[in-house]
Amino acid sequence: MLSRAKAAFRYFSEAVPFRLGPALISTAVLVLLLLIPCPEGLTPKAWGLVAIFLTTIVAIILKVMPIGVMAMMAIVIVSLSQVTSNSSKGAITDALSSFSNPLIWLIVVAILISRGLKKTGLGSRIGLIFISLLGKRTVGIGYGLTVCELVLAPFTPSNTARGGGIVHPIMKSIASTFDSDPAKGTQGKVGTYLALVNYHANPITSAMFLTATAPNPLVVDYIARATNQGFHLTWTTWALCMLLPGLVCLLVMPLVIYLLSPPELKATPNAVEYARSELQKMGPLTPREKVMMGTFGLLLVLWANVPAMLLGPAFTLDPTVVAFVGLFILIITGTLDWDDVLSEKSAWDTLVWFGALVMMAEQLNKVGVIAWFSEGMKGAIVASGMGWEPIAAILVLVFVFSHYLFASTTAHISAMMFAFLGVGAQLIPAEYVVPFMLMMTAGSAIMMTLTHYATGTSPIIFGSGYVTMGKWWRVGFVMCVVELLIFAVIGSIWWKALGYW
Repeated sequence: MLSRAKAAFRYFSEAVPFRLGPALISTAVLVLLLLIPCPEGLTPKAWGLVAIFLTTIVAIILKVMPIGVMAMMAIVIVSLSQVTSNSSKGAITDALSSFSNPLIWLIVVAILISRGLKKTGLGSRIGLIFISLLGKRTVGIGYGLTVCELVLAPFTPSNTARGGGIVHPIMKSIASTFDSDPAKGTQGKVGTYLALVNYHANPITSAMFLTATAPNPLVVDYIARATNQGFHLTWTTWALCMLLPGLVCLLVMPLVIYLLSPPELKATPNAVEYARSELQKMGPLTPREKVMMGTFGLLLVLWANVPAMLLGPAFTLDPTVVAFVGLFILIITGTLDWDDVLSEKSAWDTLVWFGALVMMAEQLNKVGVIAWFSEGMKGAIVASGMGWEPIAAILVLVFVFSHYLFASTTAHISAMMFAFLGVGAQLIPAEYVVPFMLMMTAGSAIMMTLTHYATGTSPIIFGSGYVTMGKWWRVGFVMCVVELLIFAVIGSIWWKALGYW
């Protein structure tokens, strides 16, 4: 009997698609959370949703199963438990609601479009050009990607389109030129480092320009309302205030990541000559490369909202619509075929796992968990009797690090930012309100550094397989702290010089 039990256990351990130890830990977390009495101000169903969300995050961190399977499990549990609705039909409708979210499809289509860079060879050509210019050291290539992000940021309102749809394919092409490929287990050569630089440039540039990411105009509106129209950020004042601390962050970031995740290939002395010789072998642009370049040019013009600037707001196109237009062009011109679309597993995997996380984050807001958290935070701060300095620091830090609960910067800003700005405006002396507002502005983008689901760009880069989840979260936390310190110290000095306090 004992031998049969051992054999059954051994078979079970080998056959099931999850790691038994982490699975038991995750299950224990769920049970413990459900046994905790429901906090005052929340319904039992809302607390149940919190337990499911936190357990899913724990399971993802512990790598219980492939992330897509865990996302599907979360959908099943939300549907069966009916924590978002009073009926099974309503629950499954809620569980699948995020799959109609345009942001999700922008991510998927951006991944599909990036396949064209590899198939046509244009990505390799761009990568070789970068290597020929900056390829003597890997860190130099990192700075090249950073400059690329900075140049595109003022004109690309979608940070996902910029970092995931434009810069990331270039980064992948550069990595493949050095034979740094997750499929071969060689991602550590240069790919991991470059992927991290590719990603962490994105939140910094998003903080530097009003037009660099979608929720920034919402930040402007909230700040104006919280200060009774006393402080209003225009495009110029935003760019000027964020210029110096943003540039310092961009200067420091590739070096910090170099220390946290050093590439195996640090010096590439022959890379410049190699790149030039390969470019000669490739010859002139092929017709398919020209189509790819034209498509990217069109995408950039449309993502930058140029038609609306020239012809009026009626010609504004949603970034997801633009992405679908680009993909359709590539298909009807034969640059990509339908098999390419179907075989891009990373796109469809991202659709499932990111969609599930977005769904749970949206439902947490819908059932009142986020509002409950914000109000509780506000009440605790008011009752504490603290001085304004720790109040300002706590407000910024709690707002930024609560992004672990969100899979969308827009959702986070919509749910929490105005309440935090309002508390700050009431409790911080008038002469220091503006630097507090500017720190919150910077934090609303810097918080995107934290997780692999923090914003639309992150699942694209994480899904390419160059960076493990553990390294992503470790580097993200360190970079978040470093960037907040830079904005707090250098930013405050810069804002003082500009006369804002």
